[in-house]
Amino acid sequence: MENSSRFFANKACEYYPCHSSDEDINCLFCYCPLYHLDCPGSYSLLEKNGKTIKNCTNCTFPHEADNYDLIMALLRADLLPG
Repeated sequence: MENSSRFFANKACEYYPCHSSDEDINCLFCYCPLYHLDCPGSYSLLEKNGKTIKNCTNCTFPHEADNYDLIMALLRADLLPG
């Protein structure tokens, strides 16, 4: 997929690719916008210094081009009152 408003692969980034993948990784969501939500991706929970943190190391959900619409829907739903 070419770079667009829905997908951007920053292959010049020193961290690209940040996850193993057979396809180009979408860098549009470099920092996962679903981190504080119940993400449908494959994250795990870790205990660190007495706190539970989300470990997204093995999650490629926000980097997959086909997930753009679902991510936007989840963000809209979280921002709506009620």
